Amino acid sequence: MTKTPQGAMRHKTGRDENFSVGLLVSKKLKPLVAAYYRAARAADDIADNPALTVEQKLAALDGAEAAFYGRDETTDRGETPDFPEARDLGRLFRAENLDSRLYTDLLTAFRRDALNQPPEIWEQLTDYCNYSAVPVGRFMLAIHDENPSTYLPAASLCTALQLVNHLQDLKYDAMTLRRFYLPKEMMARHDVVPGDVYLNAATPGLKALILEICGRIRGQMKDAAALPRLVKSFRLRWEIGVIVSLTNSMLKKIEKHDVISQRIELSRADWLKALGAGLITALIKR
Repeated sequence: MTKTPQGAMRHKTGRDENFSVGLLVSKKLKPLVAAYYRAARAADDIADNPALTVEQKLAALDGAEAAFYGRDETTDRGETPDFPEARDLGRLFRAENLDSRLYTDLLTAFRRDALNQPPEIWEQLTDYCNYSAVPVGRFMLAIHDENPSTYLPAASLCTALQLVNHLQDLKYDAMTLRRFYLPKEMMARHDVVPGDVYLNAATPGLKALILEICGRIRGQMKDAAALPRLVKSFRLRWEIGVIVSLTNSMLKKIEKHDVISQRIELSRADWLKALGAGLITALIKR
């Protein structure tokens, strides 16, 4: 079985995340959320590792999936191969009777990242989000035993989060991973070429493209507006309220500033505002 080379470069850590998953979950659920995050991050690191070829990345992601299902082989000395995060998560999923697609859909997204084929049209980008971000929302809803009526607005929120992260990391992804998430059709309409992302400032066309995407993200946020009212868990409603506030703050910053010339980040004030707004959202459920 293919193993991940030692010393592999890690793309991001938890400190780099805008919207930490499971920030406000109960103590009982924290181990499961932490295991999910570790397994997702380990697989993401495979797809983002510049030391691996495409074939090696795909083989390693297959290995992570095999480990998740408990199909990874042992050596003659009884040692297990790599991917302990996926193997441990699989055991927890089976114990909790969780849908395996909540993890394996993420692997589908990471395989697409490994192949590194930019989306041609907007729908291909949002379809990618259906695998890269939406499963995380479904996972959180599942472990809280929430009603399936929450799935559609949660999908809209998760898609919005993913798209915000793409815009924030536009230059980083291009320079570090040679990866572009901007749909080619939209780039052509705004006279944007991949080289524009490497400049010191956004061109008028790129700025217009970013603003168009921000407008579409706001549409996703409108579709997500019903989610807190549908969620039973107080803690989860609070976390959703925090995420909505942080997303809106980040959107305003991206619209106002230049993601090419500077790193757009959330401030301490943004977080304090979000915690308060989220609490209010949780308290006034209906």
